[in-house]
Formats: sequence, C-alpha cells, structure tokens
Amino acid sequence: MGYVVGIVLALVVSLAARWVGFDRDRAFYPTVLVVIASYYVLFAVMSSSPRAILADSIVMTAFALAAVLGFKTSLWLVVAALAAHGVLDLSHDRLVTNRGVPVWWPPFCMAYDVVAAAFLAWLLTRSGPQRVPASSLTSR
Repeated sequence: MGYVVGIVLALVVSLAARWVGFDRDRAFYPTVLVVIASYYVLFAVMSSSPRAILADSIVMTAFALAAVLGFKTSLWLVVAALAAHGVLDLSHDRLVTNRGVPVWWPPFCMAYDVVAAAFLAWLLTRSGPQRVPASSLTSR
C-alpha cells in the first residue's frame, strides 16, 4: 500500500506543481529533495536517539548539498539525488538504526522519490518548462 500511495501522491504533487506553476522556478525540486531528506532526521528525533540523529543528519546534509549543487548547476543532479534517495529508502534500516521510522515509510518514500525523479527528468527532456537559469538567480 505504501508504494501505491507514494506513487499517487508524487504524481498529484508534481502535476499540481506543474499546473499552478510552482515548478517554473528551478528551486522547486531541490527544495522537495531537502524536505524529503529531512524526514529521517525527524524520525530520529521522535525516537530520541542521538546516534540516529547524527547519522541521519549526515545523510540529510549530503542530499541537501546535492540539492544546492543541482540548483546551481544542473537539475539532472537533483534527478539523480532523488532517485538515489529512493534507493537509500530500501536499505536505510540496514545502515541506520532509527526506531522512529514508521514501517510503511520506506516503501512510500521510495515510490515518491522515484516518481518525483522521473517526473523531473521528463520535464527536463521536454525542453518545455521555462526555468530561470541558475546564473540569474545568483546575481541578485
């Protein structure tokens, strides 16, 4: 069930963002990536595990850096990072002991991540989305 909800929610959010115009700004998907990566830290805080907080904060920092680099250079890096986070979801419990993670979260998050990555890749290959170049954002 987690897979189905993750797929449907990712499609709904991505299509709504497209319809409303949120994704016209190149910051949308990098921001989504940072938020997605932060949830494991939230779960670690809920479990009151300093070790899990530290481990998941390190992982979140890596994804946040990928989001920033992707925003500044190429959104293809954000596609790769979203997909990589989906892969991480499948093995997170073997890498970090975090008792705060709900049992349904890894399949849900993996499905969401992969669909969001695929949707962003589709947008980038269409050449239709009018995105603001990163250089114009940094010169303000």
